[in-house]
Amino acid sequence: MGEHYGVAVTARPARPPVLPTLDVVATSLRDELAAARARNTSGPVHVLDVGGGSGAWAVPLAVEGCEVTVVDSSANALAVLRSRARDAGVADRVRALQADVDALPEVTDGVHADLVLGHGLLEYVDDPAAALRALADAAAPGGLVSLLVANRYAAVLARVVSGRVGEARRMLADPAGRWGPADQLLRRMDTAEVTALVDGEASLTLERVQGHRVLADLVPEHAPDAGAPDDLAALEELAATTPPLRDLASRIHVLARRAGSDHCS
Repeated sequence: MGEHYGVAVTARPARPPVLPTLDVVATSLRDELAAARARNTSGPVHVLDVGGGSGAWAVPLAVEGCEVTVVDSSANALAVLRSRARDAGVADRVRALQADVDALPEVTDGVHADLVLGHGLLEYVDDPAAALRALADAAAPGGLVSLLVANRYAAVLARVVSGRVGEARRMLADPAGRWGPADQLLRRMDTAEVTALVDGEASLTLERVQGHRVLADLVPEHAPDAGAPDDLAALEELAATTPPLRDLASRIHVLARRAGSDHCS
């Protein structure tokens, strides 16, 4: 119970976090969960979220019934993750491990996952190819690796729109897509760079490249048909795989399959 202007009110229980609906990344992950459950009917889907921090993806996936291991170097982020998992009632399905990506084999005890997430990871690691190799090695044969990477071209446009033209120029000219030494990201990538990185990892086969929230965030709140979620979802799904719109999305989403078909987790 709580009080608001002297009137006792009953606090509503918070809804458990779920994967968003108007989101092509979430849709792709749901499809993969269904496929993984079909491959392995003897237990839950195992997810490894590397760099998953406070659980933006991990907790909703645990709510979906997955067993999720989050590996992150930040103790503070992992503390938030544990709290979110408890609040969502899925603390027993979320394991938090503090480590860097290059320590995956040691901290995961060689257990392989049906789905491996590297969302917002490649922007921060010293060696993206080595990080991708570690993600691929952590996936079960036939498992999926999901990458979500900051897009350099979207960042350039965002700087221009906000009037930071100097930063936009430096970001576009810099091979790593950075605007200067104080930039918190080590790199931003474009679609060609991300796909080339995946193509260079022999154990992975590229399955899908799409933009993440290409147009949904641009729709005015009071547009005549802004309240038509089915139309917006269909538009976003189409734009996500349609160049050049796809290549201007704020983030690039790549799905790649680990070689092999036997399921072992």
